[in-house]
Amino acid sequence: MPILVVEDEVRVRAFLERGLGEEGFQVRACSTGDEAQELLREGRFDLVLLDWMIPGLSGLDLLLALRARQDITPVLMLTARDAVADRIAALNAGADDYLVKPFSFEELLARIRAILRRVSGRASPVLSHGDLSLDPVTRKVVRGGVTLALTAREYALLHFLLEHSGEVVSRTRIVQAVWDHDFETFSNVVEVYIRYLRAKVDAPFPDKLIHTVRGVGYVLRSQE
Repeated sequence: MPILVVEDEVRVRAFLERGLGEEGFQVRACSTGDEAQELLREGRFDLVLLDWMIPGLSGLDLLLALRARQDITPVLMLTARDAVADRIAALNAGADDYLVKPFSFEELLARIRAILRRVSGRASPVLSHGDLSLDPVTRKVVRGGVTLALTAREYALLHFLLEHSGEVVSRTRIVQAVWDHDFETFSNVVEVYIRYLRAKVDAPFPDKLIHTVRGVGYVLRSQE
């Protein structure tokens, strides 16, 4: 399982190469963002361990460039930057996880394995139905070539509906998946957010995808 380590500190890089090699990973290492970018263009890696503060292209800029070209290679940031704002910036840029230096090697292994389990369990990263698509990695939603701006809750609701495309799902199942499990199921919050979602996903387009099944729930399917 190939892993790319992007780290300019010689001792840390050597430590990661040795430790991960002993765990059975195929490790390729480099020290600059520009070299990492070339390696990622030339070959396939199952995971990138990426330091933020590296010479040339920074780790964050490299991550943004990867996601901009739809490269979904999982990225685990390893950095001494421990501010909450830095974590948020990296995760919003498309990082799969964030680990602050110094770190325990056992914790690093656990995080690597968790990421790889998630990726291996996802046959296709993009959910789609007709001209509607949702990319869970970039959180980009597109319909008919138009990028849709959704709130976090609207996104979660659409993600659930697309996961169950063609299946009628009850309000209770929606509440359990999108809101807290103990959310008041008799609230009209589902209807409210279905209305919000329809205004963005359906209203501008002739083929309506979100349908009400009276007395049962909702279904995402092409208009009959």
